[in-house]
Amino acid sequence: MRIEDRPVQPADRLATSAWDEARWAAHQVAVPLAASAVPLAEALGTVLAEPVRALVPIPSVDCSAMDGYAVCGPPPWAVVARVRAGEGIPAPLWSGAACEIATGAPVPAGTRGVLPYEQACRTGELVDGLVGGSVEPGRHIRRRGEECAEGEQVLAEGAVLGPAALGLAAALGYDTVPVRPTPKVAALVTGNELLRRGMPAAGRVRDAIGPMLPGLTAWAGARLTGTTSLVDSATVLAEALRASDAELTLVSGSSSRGPADHLRPVLLSLGAELVVDGVRCRPGHPQALAQLPDGRLVVGLPGNPLAAFVAFLTLALPALAGLRGLPLPELTDAPIGAPLLGGPGRAGKPGATQLVPVRVRGGQLTELRFAGSAMLRGLAAADALAVIAPTGQLRLHPLP
Repeated sequence: MRIEDRPVQPADRLATSAWDEARWAAHQVAVPLAASAVPLAEALGTVLAEPVRALVPIPSVDCSAMDGYAVCGPPPWAVVARVRAGEGIPAPLWSGAACEIATGAPVPAGTRGVLPYEQACRTGELVDGLVGGSVEPGRHIRRRGEECAEGEQVLAEGAVLGPAALGLAAALGYDTVPVRPTPKVAALVTGNELLRRGMPAAGRVRDAIGPMLPGLTAWAGARLTGTTSLVDSATVLAEALRASDAELTLVSGSSSRGPADHLRPVLLSLGAELVVDGVRCRPGHPQALAQLPDGRLVVGLPGNPLAAFVAFLTLALPALAGLRGLPLPELTDAPIGAPLLGGPGRAGKPGATQLVPVRVRGGQLTELRFAGSAMLRGLAAADALAVIAPTGQLRLHPLP
């Protein structure tokens, strides 16, 4: 039997996974990627695979926190030397002596404190002149190891490396850091009716899902390697899945059970295990997650844009967190006193979790219009998705 000839399941078959269960399953099936040492310039947004410890103390010596004068003993002080950062350790001072000093330069032994330029009274020549002023003992001196001691853990395993963390690693002497690599994601957008550019014509619609995927993928901490448009063909889809070298492949528009929806039979023909075969949520119930025999993951996104967005948050985001070695992304509780937007009495399929675009202002939730599964207008104006459990429990899912 050809793939195209396989019997089609009824489109209204009960979805098999509750929404929270589907998220958990997607996270659990994703095995963290093997760690490797990556140059700092390539490590932004990656996840540390092991702790980072200080290779040196910071600062490595007692140094000045201000431009001014390192002074010894009571005033006035005779300026006997000058030192700038990077010039080595200056000679010790004696009582009544001062050394003009730059921020970051090592302070001479015997330094009482640093007198900033703006608080100093200077007379005479640049060197051999006199300086007066008031200095508290230890003022404006950064002590050796003040920020961290040698060997101290400064970044924990599992930390996401932002700009400040990369700067810290560089200050500690690291050229590379041990991280889990950024997961690669490929996107296959199916649908004979889709246009990639220009004005929609009769019977045709613009692809609205493909343009969302680069931003969603980057927000999830992954890298989209490319988006490929496919005709509605089981053979073409199977070939594209075989050829993908991404850890996770997104397939949009082929996840339901209509005559043009080939994803499930194709996955079965490739020996894949269906980890999630539909989710009890609105919108987005026809979504799916499968694992191919070699470990690669495939997420099926419905063809309606809002439903596809919800499916990405439900399955792709947790799976990518798992590949990165991160915990399952948390939802936040709704503000205290927020109105119930749904619950058991809300229109929709009984027992289904509902995801509703909302605006959050001053602790108040406002449900947005234009939130049908084929619509993006409400989502485009939203601050979060309200996640309404069948019990009526209300939580918020963050948005990019």
